[in-house]
Amino acid sequence: MAVVKDAGGESLMQRCKPYVAMISLQFGYAGMNVITKVSLNHGMSHYVLVVYRHAFATLSIAPFALVLERKVRPRITPWVFLQIFVLALLGPVIDQNFYYAGLKFTSPTFSCAMSNMLPAMTFILAVLFRMEKVNLKKARCVAKVVGTLVTVAGAMLMTLYKGRVVEMIWTKHMHLHGPHAAAAADDDKDWFTGSIFLIIATLAWASLFILQAATLKRYDAPLSLTTLICFVGTLQAIVVTFVMERQTSVWRIGFDMNLLAAAYAGIVTSSIAYYVQGLVIQSRGPVFASAFSPLMMIIVAIMGSFILAENIYLGGIIGSVLIVAGLYSVLWGKHKDNLEKEAQAAMEIPVAIKAVDGNGRIMDIVELDEVQLEKAQANANANANAAVAVTVPAEEARMQGKDQA
Repeated sequence: MAVVKDAGGESLMQRCKPYVAMISLQFGYAGMNVITKVSLNHGMSHYVLVVYRHAFATLSIAPFALVLERKVRPRITPWVFLQIFVLALLGPVIDQNFYYAGLKFTSPTFSCAMSNMLPAMTFILAVLFRMEKVNLKKARCVAKVVGTLVTVAGAMLMTLYKGRVVEMIWTKHMHLHGPHAAAAADDDKDWFTGSIFLIIATLAWASLFILQAATLKRYDAPLSLTTLICFVGTLQAIVVTFVMERQTSVWRIGFDMNLLAAAYAGIVTSSIAYYVQGLVIQSRGPVFASAFSPLMMIIVAIMGSFILAENIYLGGIIGSVLIVAGLYSVLWGKHKDNLEKEAQAAMEIPVAIKAVDGNGRIMDIVELDEVQLEKAQANANANANAAVAVTVPAEEARMQGKDQA
């Protein structure tokens, strides 16, 4: 069976892997939101949930890191350890605790909508740290900027405008009875607080994307890095929990929804997600990885209507359309970025030396770096029988040919 490859020698399957991986992660995150909301509604402390979540994550990913990366694992320097410490603080501690607090005070769909500020925050941070360049004269840069703004606008529309309830086939008989409206009215006073918590969580998440991309350049072992982040984050979360929760009863957990929420979040959305996210960031960059987060909101809205009997509003549908439009605009811009980088790499011609011996025969072409080139040129100038010629890019060669013609 023939494998279709592009100009860069990359097969179609290889090009699709980052997209499939990030879309799959959004389904995993969506399931975590719904299951966690049920667990928090049953009274589980989100501080304890963070501890158990990352303990499960550490235990599930550590064996793979020890076995698969035992020969390639870099040495941990003090600077790398500091980066890991900060990554654990940003992800497992700040992001997760504030997100769970915001989720408890609001709803899964609203929490996901607020999280869709992630591409905008990541893009801004990437520009500030010079990981992304913005040139508004180029269409691809305009597409990324406009797509980010449209994505945020769609999320804000879902937050600020509800509109009428849109009845789906499976929800016609779900919302006729039940305490959902009364419960929503009681939680209105905490809605603003929950929104602030979610904004802080999203900012921490975006910062994690940026720092993780930088750390992987120094510590190129994704599985080991994921294990260390989860392990250090577990220790940090234990300290935070002892400070915030004074009753020992909060640590009790049985074979119930609380255990399922901790195990699912730890195995799926911490260990697996951190590892896959790291691989995608390595190959495509942090902005590409964060651009898929709007899909989670759409998935959660559908799952929430099934499991939690949440209403689907017209504003949510319009906002989802805007978010998808913004998402594909950002992805188009990133795709053009990748094509331009591949084209530049293909146009780079190695520096070479052509030497002519005394009999007039051309010697073999030898690829040289800049230092070797200088030495070769100096030797050639000292030898009257040698001539040095440096190859030029293809376009300049064609221009010289036209001039000679």
